Amino acid sequence: MSTERTVAIGSGAGELATEDMVLNIGPQHPATHGVLRLRITLDGERITEVEPIIGYMHRGAEKLFEARDYRQIIVLANRHDWLSAFCNELGVVLAVERMTGLEVPVRAVWARMLLAELNRVLNHLMFLGSYPIELGAITPIFYAFREREVIQQVMEEISGGRMHYMFNRVGGLKDDLPAGWLTRTGQAVAQVRRGAREIQNLIMDNEIFQARTRGVGVLSAGQAAEYGVSGPVARASGLDFDLRRDDPYLAYDELDVPVVTRTEGDCLARFECLFEEVFASLGLAEQCLDRLAALPPGPIRARTSKVVKAPAGHTYAWTENPLGVNGYYLVSRGEKTPWRLKLRTASFNNVQVLPELMRGSLLADMIAILGSMFFVVGDIDK
Repeated sequence: MSTERTVAIGSGAGELATEDMVLNIGPQHPATHGVLRLRITLDGERITEVEPIIGYMHRGAEKLFEARDYRQIIVLANRHDWLSAFCNELGVVLAVERMTGLEVPVRAVWARMLLAELNRVLNHLMFLGSYPIELGAITPIFYAFREREVIQQVMEEISGGRMHYMFNRVGGLKDDLPAGWLTRTGQAVAQVRRGAREIQNLIMDNEIFQARTRGVGVLSAGQAAEYGVSGPVARASGLDFDLRRDDPYLAYDELDVPVVTRTEGDCLARFECLFEEVFASLGLAEQCLDRLAALPPGPIRARTSKVVKAPAGHTYAWTENPLGVNGYYLVSRGEKTPWRLKLRTASFNNVQVLPELMRGSLLADMIAILGSMFFVVGDIDK
């Protein structure tokens, strides 16, 4: 609700009754990342309160899971964060494999890690290109899409998809790696590394970009922890936490995972973390490529029955998705469909802290703060 206040106009003048302005950003607004609505209360140009209103893209995915078997679930699970589709699939199959006790072939383990890191690069490049647009810089998006296309080509070659890959299966991967694919992927990784440096040089030394982001939207480590914020957003505030290192899954414990952190917690720090993570993921991808090249031929998927049934019980699997921690709480009653599959998505927690960041800020900084949280609205609404 709007709150009234009074302002004295001149010496001896009467009092002019005024009220704060309530401004709606969205739900259909070009500056929002999807169909998100922010209800902002303004005192002049200063933001006094922010209420994120979510649910405009809610598809009831968790309820739909209950009527689909474990193969069909993958179709839905890779869509809530459409920029991280492979990683979304991965979390679901890891939960099912944990319930069933399936041992995944070693080649599938390393191929999954490689594809997950390539998917992380795709995700980050999208935000690295689109965020400067919100501050008035159009050119970086063309560079970012140029590099994304290089990765997309090798992802499409192996899976047949450009966004929703549908390449994970319970027990491994859908198909084996095409002949010569590792060599082409290695060339793609090297090319993207060079191209990402060009984007970095284009943006990071820009005085206008730094002026619009430095010291703006500061998120403390304590606030990030209280709200369950994770991923690059949390690490930019000094939370040194990454599941790939701190609770390894797949074979991440055999890699030296570099965790990029900052302490400033502002928009610039979040952007810097995202950029450095691109190079970190490219390095991990190169390690996976070397390991896959050295492995002897073998299966890419464990043998399973045509209809996968998880035994009665429950489990929780979590992964370090590109935007943060994704959790999958699976409850089974021994049937081919889950009794319950609850998603803990990274964007849902990350967007809840927006009132803390925007309260007291200028309206002109609102879009800079909003964009720096790197969320996907489908990942919020599920």
